[in-house]
Amino acid sequence: IDSTINNEGQNVIKFLVPSRGMVGLRSELMKNCSGNAVVNTIFDSFQPHKGNLGQVRKGVLISSSDGVSTEYALSALEPRGQLFIGAGEKVYTGMIVGEHNRANDLDVNVCKGKKLTNVRASGTDESTKLSPPRIFQLEDCIGYVEPDELIEVTPVGVRMRKAELNPSNRKRRKTK
Repeated sequence: IDSTINNEGQNVIKFLVPSRGMVGLRSELMKNCSGNAVVNTIFDSFQPHKGNLGQVRKGVLISSSDGVSTEYALSALEPRGQLFIGAGEKVYTGMIVGEHNRANDLDVNVCKGKKLTNVRASGTDESTKLSPPRIFQLEDCIGYVEPDELIEVTPVGVRMRKAELNPSNRKRRKTK
């Protein structure tokens, strides 16, 4: 509706958006503005449904095995997308572990360990530095999941997973 710059040089943007479009917006703004965004919401009025919101999300990285994630496997997956877990976290088949750079979902093995040999050479056993994982709160998960995904809320944390954990059954359902 309106876009101005206030006395402190900050952009002030006013707009009308449906409540369902606000789910997950606050955390997305904070991420994109490096924590400098201020969000205020005020109810305006009831409006008739005006159609679906656009698709914003890309595909996801899905764990293809049970176990504990390793730094070796995660470092190989970082170029494929943003990770939601760090090294040493328990994972299971069907758990969403990251966002894929492309629009399709990708099954990945985050538990793969490095093959050990007796041969050592300088420079080959360098430690990898992982980017910090993207941490989701419950509100973020609600705005992020697709219809074929579920949110698990436990005392330990919040996780996302596919409704169908078995990868072959998931692919079979997709082709039907």
